[in-house]
Formats: sequence, C-alpha cells, structure tokens
Amino acid sequence: MKFLRKILFPFSILYGLITAIRNFLFDKGILKSYSFDIPIIAVGNLSVGGTGKTPQIEYLIRLLSPNYKMATLSRGYKRKSEGFVIANSTSTAEILGDEPFQIHQKFPEIKVAVDANRKNGIEQLLNLEDKPDVILLDDAFQHRKVKAGFYILLTAYDDLFCDDYMLPTGNLRESRNGANRADVIIVTKCPKDLSEIAQENIRRKLRFFLRQNDNVERLFFSYIDYDDKVYNELESKKVEEIKRDAKLLLAGIAKPEPFFGYLQTEKDETLVYPDHHFFTEKDLIEIQNKANNKLIITTEKDYVRLKNSHLKSLFYLPIKSSFVASSDNFDKNITNYVGTSTRNR
Repeated sequence: MKFLRKILFPFSILYGLITAIRNFLFDKGILKSYSFDIPIIAVGNLSVGGTGKTPQIEYLIRLLSPNYKMATLSRGYKRKSEGFVIANSTSTAEILGDEPFQIHQKFPEIKVAVDANRKNGIEQLLNLEDKPDVILLDDAFQHRKVKAGFYILLTAYDDLFCDDYMLPTGNLRESRNGANRADVIIVTKCPKDLSEIAQENIRRKLRFFLRQNDNVERLFFSYIDYDDKVYNELESKKVEEIKRDAKLLLAGIAKPEPFFGYLQTEKDETLVYPDHHFFTEKDLIEIQNKANNKLIITTEKDYVRLKNSHLKSLFYLPIKSSFVASSDNFDKNITNYVGTSTRNR
C-alpha cells in the first residue's frame, strides 16, 4: 500500500495544484465566499481520517450553550437523506448521519442540522423563528464558499499535518499552507501526560503555520478523556469491573486503536468495521456470533447506529476532549470572539 502511494506521487502534485488554485481564487475574491452576521465557528482538519472533530464540537457546545442558543451544521456524512434536515424527535442516524445524531441525542436543547450546502444550511437556520446565536460548522475547513468568523484546525498527535503529503500519496486534502487560515490549531489525541519538552518540539514544527500578529496563544494540546463507565439505555457498568471478564470490543471509527487500548485485555475479541459503517443484518449476525453471549462494548458513535438492533448486552464508552494544560486560554479565545461578535450585531 505504501509503495502504491509513492508511485502515485505525480497525482499528488496535480491534486495539490488544483486545490492551491481553488484557494487562490477564494483568497482573491474571484470565487465568492459568503459571510453572515452571526458568530460562526468552523472545526476541521487538513487530512482525511479521525482527528476528533466530534469531541471538539461537543466541547464547544458545553462551553457556549449555557449563555447562547446554539446550532451545529454538518453535511451528515453517509446519511440516507438529502438537502437541509434539522433534527427532531423522529430523527435517526440514517437521516442525520451518525455524528450529528449523536450530538442531537446528547444535547437535545440545541439545534442540529445537516446540509451539504453549508451556505443554504446557514440561511435555513437563520430563517427559523427561534434562530441560533452561534453556529458551529463541523468538518468545514475546506468549505470556502462560507467564510466563518473563527477557524479551529485539528491535527492528530501521531499524524501531524506538517509531516504528511497530499492525497493520494498522503492524507492531506489540501496543502499544509492551508493551516494559515486557522485562528487556533489543536494537536489532538495527545498522551494525557504530554511533557513540556514534547509540546515545545511540536510547537517548533508548527510555528510556521501559527499566526504571529499578536500575543494570543494559538496552539493547544488535547487528549481523549475516556469515561470510567460504559452505558446503554438501561444501565451502566464500571470499566474496572468489565475488564475482569471476556468481552467483544467493536469499532467502526477511523482510528480504533486508542479505544481498544483503553478497554482491551488478553481475553477479549475485537471486530473492526469501516468508519461511519451502517451495519447490515449479516453484520449483526456476525457480531452476535462473535460475542457468544459476552458483553459487547462499542464506541459512542457506533452505538447510535446499533442501539435499535437485536444485539444483546450492548454498551458504549463515552469520550470527551480535554486539554493537556489549562483550557482557560482556549476558552477565552472562543468566548471573546463570540462575545465581541454578538455585541457588534
């Protein structure tokens, strides 16, 4: 696979050229970007694959929802619906996509909408009678047709964008220089005890991509914080207790290794499916047979697609994004932007 990617390097150059021309046309105003009179925060990455966008969106919801009416807008990857859809009591993962549906389930007080056309999606949200004060755009860093007011770029600790290459040789959707559009960069999925020396080494690698026009901190480090319990609709179990018994660990996410690493013992079986996988009846039979009456533990994102199936003893492990050091400076960046934007409307 690595060899195949290397021989495709000429196509990476072509792809990079196409995306560079596109960005140039947007930067110069030849292709139009639309701005809106409302705080809009875009969360995204330069690469394909999991960098922890959903936990970061959830962090922002927890930070801002006590003081503002919130809405999230994403394209709803792999959903079985089209156009603009806003979540309601009848919504499912098939209609919204798994990640928007997960957010809708966890935060029923906010508006969760999907639309591949982000401009139309924003307009639809702003036409609501009870319109939001703040909109979070999920996976919208390359969606240049809409100009957000604040950009958060995520890059995984073990897969920094500065070490990567353009598709198809690497995993980058656009040139590394696209990072210069970011207001802040978060290195995600770090070790919880990431040392100051390690942070400084990464800071040196990314310094070219950090805005240097003020004294505001622009680079942050976060980790995935796992719950100490697993849950389903009826009950919860402590992780330390379920680790004593054999179980089936099931994941359909981009990078399942940390999830397995947190729960797995030598007695456990594992099953891996593609990211955003919608499970068929054949899959469910395979899972139940593999479990053989043992507990089945899956990710929160997979659980929203599996909870209405006939699987027995199915639980999920919640996660959240936490900062390696104090989150105060990051929170201040966000609340200052939103507060200033809403006061100036």
